[in-house]
Amino acid sequence: MGGYLKMQTPATQAKWLYNARFPPPVYRAMQLADFDFHLPEHLIAQQPPERRGSSRLLDARPSRPLCDRLFAELPNLIEAGDLLVFNNTKVMKARLFGHKASGGRIEALIERVLDEHCALAHIRSSKSPKPGSLLEFDGGIRAQMEEREGELFKLRFSGSLNVYQILEQTGRLPLPPYIERAADAADDERYQTIYAKHQGAVAAPTAGLHFTPELLNQLQANSIRRAEVTLHVGAGTFQPVRSENIAEHKMHKEWYSIPAETVEAIKETKANGKRVWAVGTTSMRSLEAAAQNSHLQAGEGDTDIFITPGYRFQVADGLITNFHLPKSTLLMLVSAFSGVEHIRATYRHAIEQQYRFFSYGDAMLLTRAEAT
Repeated sequence: MGGYLKMQTPATQAKWLYNARFPPPVYRAMQLADFDFHLPEHLIAQQPPERRGSSRLLDARPSRPLCDRLFAELPNLIEAGDLLVFNNTKVMKARLFGHKASGGRIEALIERVLDEHCALAHIRSSKSPKPGSLLEFDGGIRAQMEEREGELFKLRFSGSLNVYQILEQTGRLPLPPYIERAADAADDERYQTIYAKHQGAVAAPTAGLHFTPELLNQLQANSIRRAEVTLHVGAGTFQPVRSENIAEHKMHKEWYSIPAETVEAIKETKANGKRVWAVGTTSMRSLEAAAQNSHLQAGEGDTDIFITPGYRFQVADGLITNFHLPKSTLLMLVSAFSGVEHIRATYRHAIEQQYRFFSYGDAMLLTRAEAT
């Protein structure tokens, strides 16, 4: 080895000797257990706060001390000229109940509307319906199961009503599995953002549930700008990660759309040296999915982007989000954004201070670790 080293240039010799003395660190692939934590059951919010917008906000921007605040303080924490990007998806009343022609009970959760009379659905029944099976749902709604598409069933509904009309007339709002009660009339309003526009989601973009008309007006008065994207949140958002090696996890696909005016607003914000804030992980995933070719592009399509520690963010500088489930892909996303150890400390603080967790829970304010 000494003879080999003498043959190299002085610069190469110095580099070799440095690496020999100080070898680069060996990074362990992150495991599912790295994203586990104990959450007391009573901290899982089963009901929305009494008044929309009255939630707490944990100011958890890296490099700053953690600070307990109220969500109503948000306009004072974002700078004039910054841009907030909202997901304007609307939750469908996607649950249908009925029976097969054979008499067995059945529940369908519409995952995606394909056209006026066809949809893909998750089916829960004692036996999966076979192609050609007739299904009868409450309200006299009939459908035929045409074929399987992976874990989903393609249903064709008969009659004059389109799928959205059927769901609005006879469907029930799907609440997350950790909310241990049936949806009621109050949920029809509270499990929907005030700016929801485009039907297609089976779960709410929950960071947006905190915003009220008054808060949006205050943001505007403070010269904080708004833009919108659409990502129809699928039931896969609640799908557990089963692989201990998280790199082996396969993400579900969700449809998203980025308007040209949103791309222009982001470019203008960046050019002015201001920050882009994603309101929720669904807005974040939409923006990052649309920037996979190294620059943000307007358009629409399906994304199965899976963001884990080590990912280099392209668009958002800040994130407003709720607290997420242990071992979830969303917890991995926020850990990638603000740092694994920082998120662990933030969650420990949130539990100690009795913050409410998940969809109807409180929120936190984060910035990108390298952008603080």
